[in-house]
Amino acid sequence: MKIFWFIPTHGDSRYLGTTQGARVADFNYFKQIAIAADTLGYEGVLIPTGRSCEDSWIVAASLIDATRRLKFLVALRPGLVQPAVSARMAATLDRLSGGRVLVNLVTGGDAEELEGDGLFLDHEKRYELSAEFMTIWRELLARSHEGSSVDFEGEHLQVRGGKLLYPPVQKPYPRAFFGGSSEAAHELAAQQLDTYLTWGEPPAAVAKKVADIRERAARHGRTLDFGIRLHVIVRETEDEAWAAAQSLVSHLDEATVAAAQKKFSQMDSVGQRRMAELHGGRFNPKNVREGLEIAPNLWAGVGLVRGGAGTALVGNPQQVAARIQEYAALGLEHFILSGYPHLEEAHRFAELVFPLLPLDTQRKLSAPTLTGPFGELVANGGVTLARAAS
Repeated sequence: MKIFWFIPTHGDSRYLGTTQGARVADFNYFKQIAIAADTLGYEGVLIPTGRSCEDSWIVAASLIDATRRLKFLVALRPGLVQPAVSARMAATLDRLSGGRVLVNLVTGGDAEELEGDGLFLDHEKRYELSAEFMTIWRELLARSHEGSSVDFEGEHLQVRGGKLLYPPVQKPYPRAFFGGSSEAAHELAAQQLDTYLTWGEPPAAVAKKVADIRERAARHGRTLDFGIRLHVIVRETEDEAWAAAQSLVSHLDEATVAAAQKKFSQMDSVGQRRMAELHGGRFNPKNVREGLEIAPNLWAGVGLVRGGAGTALVGNPQQVAARIQEYAALGLEHFILSGYPHLEEAHRFAELVFPLLPLDTQRKLSAPTLTGPFGELVANGGVTLARAAS
């Protein structure tokens, strides 16, 4: 089981849908979260992409020297950058980081944003482009270890004599992640990707996705790993966790939710549509659990105003760990998590839930270490004892 965290390059806050409690999204804050994730034993961090975010590649590169073992899951954007350039970037970042790069293929689901970036293909054509992109990208990196070149002639992309002079550390190339819920997405994952990511749907829906992609991959003589993208709200008691969920959306109103849902409905992403169907725009500010707990401890409230991953695991440590184990039993290995605000929640999740999961980190954390203000306690205790004795 591999647990990842998240660098909120689009901003962070204690509350959703308001500027109240918001934090400045700057390098120092990203660095704090990265160091925390690295120190606490997270496998890596997802760095998001899109026009509302800082560039994921630049952010990852800037954090190499601040971390030691943390991996960076960064975005491949077909149509926004050529595959040869993207392959060169991946190889360079992989070498400079000592083999700590993972990539996340993002086809995009917001036509307005994509057109602003210069991409005018519809959903079907974007997947055709993505398939060609990944074919070239993978071949360039794989052949860089032997010094051979790549020729490719497709409908959207062409390469003649493509070659990388400096190969990545990882062979044949950094592992490629991908998430998508459409028919085209499942077929692309089966043919080209290494790890399929689902958003946090109920276990039965996730099991159906996993089975479908496994069957498709088998027809191509391939196997994939699987993972899930979720938010987490964990507290020492279940009541405290649901109170935190209530607080997270305490500044929302029906108008804010309606505006967000209108925007999401204009996207052509099947995954985004499935996220919206989980909550149906329902919002009771007096009881955020009502109608939004779509499976035990699985809450769809985040998706009321946040695009993309819209569900959270909510509960005490034992409940959250049990839900994670339930997904793991379906074959999921990679868990990409986040929580608001991300710095504090990285610590909270690691402290409360890591010891309950089968992680290499557990052995690391159970080793004898000096934690806590022991020096202060001993000094103060000594003074107190001396005064008492006198």
